[in-house]
Amino acid sequence: MNYNPDVSIITVNFNGLNDTCELCESIIKHVHSIKYELIVVDNGSTVNESITLKALFPNIKSIRSNINLGFSGGNNLGIKESIGKYILLINNDTLIKDDFLHSMVQTLENNSKMAAVSPKIRFAFPPQNIQFAGYTPLSKYTMRNKLIGFNEPDLGQYNIPRLTPITHGAAMMVKRKIIEQIGLMPEIYFLYYEELDWCTKMTDAGYILGYEPRCTVFHKESQSTGQESSLRTFYLTRNRLLFTWRNRKNQEKWLALLYQYLFAIPVHCIKLCLLQKVSIAKSVFRGAVAFIKLKNKNM
Repeated sequence: MNYNPDVSIITVNFNGLNDTCELCESIIKHVHSIKYELIVVDNGSTVNESITLKALFPNIKSIRSNINLGFSGGNNLGIKESIGKYILLINNDTLIKDDFLHSMVQTLENNSKMAAVSPKIRFAFPPQNIQFAGYTPLSKYTMRNKLIGFNEPDLGQYNIPRLTPITHGAAMMVKRKIIEQIGLMPEIYFLYYEELDWCTKMTDAGYILGYEPRCTVFHKESQSTGQESSLRTFYLTRNRLLFTWRNRKNQEKWLALLYQYLFAIPVHCIKLCLLQKVSIAKSVFRGAVAFIKLKNKNM
């Protein structure tokens, strides 16, 4: 940790002390080529875990929010307390295994139009296949895209830097001056889609986004919410609609919303019911209703 850091590394903890400790240990052990500060936001954990974290890692900045501010709110709290030229937002359920965070700094330094960059992300557990090597563009009406390289063995096939329409929320480095220009991460989403909205604001402002494979982060995917939990399903459904409302215009917006309500959501619910996943189907329905209530209340 450094009192004049180039990079502010921010992670958000919510009842995830063991994962957060493992991340902190991996950063402290491996990252030596950049000056950094490490900020941990305890985001309304049941027990005040910021006290334990500060005791275990005296040099970190440990911040406590008494309520859960969501992914974006927790990160924003950390950003407000940071002083680095670059902000690295990294999930607490990730690990660093080398000293290549500086490659993302170099990527941002070398291109004035580059607003943010994500590393290669691999799953933390064997066989440690690729999770992220960039994204495909978001489709105009279905609001879907794909992770490039997802679940492929890492054979070096994605070792060339590329542009990506969206960076990955599990690990993304952003220039502070870009945040000062476009604003903090939108907090209306609470969970999921907030980084996609943020990235869209960056590209709408004329900036580009990058994928930097010289750095790899290992991700213990969805340990906090589960791959197909009711919580995850609710927010993905609601926030896909919310993102559409906020970021599509005119006819394109209405066609995308009609597609979701008249086709995608009903078909998804029917499939889930046939698979006897009724509680998940109910979460899809609740998410669709929650968007309408949120829209009428706030927009």
